[in-house]
Amino acid sequence: MSQPPVLVLMGVSGCGKSTVAGMLSGRLGWDLCEGDELHPPENIAKMAAGHPLTDADRWRWLERIAEWIRERTDAGEPGLVTCSALKRSYRDVLRAENVVFVYLAGTREQIAARIATRHGHFMPPDLLDSQFADLEPPGPDEQAIRIDIGPSAAVQADDVVERLNLIPQP
Repeated sequence: MSQPPVLVLMGVSGCGKSTVAGMLSGRLGWDLCEGDELHPPENIAKMAAGHPLTDADRWRWLERIAEWIRERTDAGEPGLVTCSALKRSYRDVLRAENVVFVYLAGTREQIAARIATRHGHFMPPDLLDSQFADLEPPGPDEQAIRIDIGPSAAVQADDVVERLNLIPQP
């Protein structure tokens, strides 16, 4: 890469994007954008009511995330953003030379167990199946790494740092 990367922590709801991204932000000293905060209010309301988002619902949200990424890459700054980025077409909106997708991968059972213990999130557990139905894991031609969610979030963050040769801040 010609400049510092922007990492997109991706995967289905409940895979640990926010937790791992927060750990990476602390270790690396990089800006972090919680992608859910960029959803239009109508998307949040739709999901909270138990309805999955359509592709049409997601485009405005993806454009907001892409703009955040562009701001970092235009400035030559690294960054971290959480975004489900479930489909290749969604990742195509976010893709750039210095963008690396960090796919947090787990089984439906692992993630369902995590969601069952999560409180205060707008995404209800019954939408998990729709997330897995939409999921298109990154292909070998995409600039992406796959991280298994089995180990602790700290181990996952260590794995990202090691595999991408990132330099933690003292």
